[in-house]
Amino acid sequence: MRVIVAKPRGFCAGVDRAIEMVERALETYGPPIYVRHAIVHNKRVVETLKQKGVKFVEDLDEISDKGAKVIFSAHGVSPAVWNEALDGGLEVVDAVCPLVTKVHNEVRNYADLGYTIIMIGHRNHVEVIGTSGEAPDQVVVVESVEEAESLQLRDPDKVAYVTQTTLSVDDTREILEALKRRFPMIVSPSKLDICYATQNRQDAVKALAKQADIIFIMGSPESSNSNRLVEVAKANGVRDAYLIEGADNLDRTMFREGMVVGLSSGASTPETVVLEVIARLREFGARDVEELDGKEEHTRFPFPDAIQFKTASNN
Repeated sequence: MRVIVAKPRGFCAGVDRAIEMVERALETYGPPIYVRHAIVHNKRVVETLKQKGVKFVEDLDEISDKGAKVIFSAHGVSPAVWNEALDGGLEVVDAVCPLVTKVHNEVRNYADLGYTIIMIGHRNHVEVIGTSGEAPDQVVVVESVEEAESLQLRDPDKVAYVTQTTLSVDDTREILEALKRRFPMIVSPSKLDICYATQNRQDAVKALAKQADIIFIMGSPESSNSNRLVEVAKANGVRDAYLIEGADNLDRTMFREGMVVGLSSGASTPETVVLEVIARLREFGARDVEELDGKEEHTRFPFPDAIQFKTASNN
């Protein structure tokens, strides 16, 4: 059995930044530090931070301590959530990925110009909920080509679009083609919203699919970009492509002599998970482990020298 590991894989710059912000807040202020929603969509990361004193909540009304310190996750939140936090006397740090912030800014700009904004994405995903909240009366979420084809808008000549950052590039392309047929005057962002890390990881899985008999993507079920990597593998001819959370999801009966096993991981998955899976595959008889040539990533997002929580008085 031979193992091929995709490159790039795992943590992106936005995830690195968000986790480090929580770590630094713990060092500076001590526990408890609250985080609204999972800081990133990975159970291993969340459990590790819980052990250090981070408390994760889905709603701010779960925080009873006035003046408590709360960090908003990398996925971003709506202005309504910001207002709720500040009105409730909470101290806030926003760990939103800068690429998600870019989409929030686009929605605000289009809304100010009077456009109806189509957001291509999964309407129940936390990123889409937060972004739509920038202009809830003007944003329409579209999940599929079928929805794009049937969409009815009040002014079809004044339409713009944005996208969820973690979608499949190929799926987005099909929806965009449908929207452009329906609304020839549709305005596009200056640069595609799908993030560089999503694109790079999908390209790496496409390359992996050319050699692998079976592919495992390491990530949590909640991770949109990890699920998209499984879809990309299957769309590129690997019928046996699976999302797994770690080595415990593997069984010796899944493998046979001479099989080529492909591995990759979502943008919120620690490299330790990949190493544990490789170790388990060695136990199952894997002899050769190699890494595909792939794009080098050097992106780093600016990080404040000190964590400064915002309050109603300094916002």
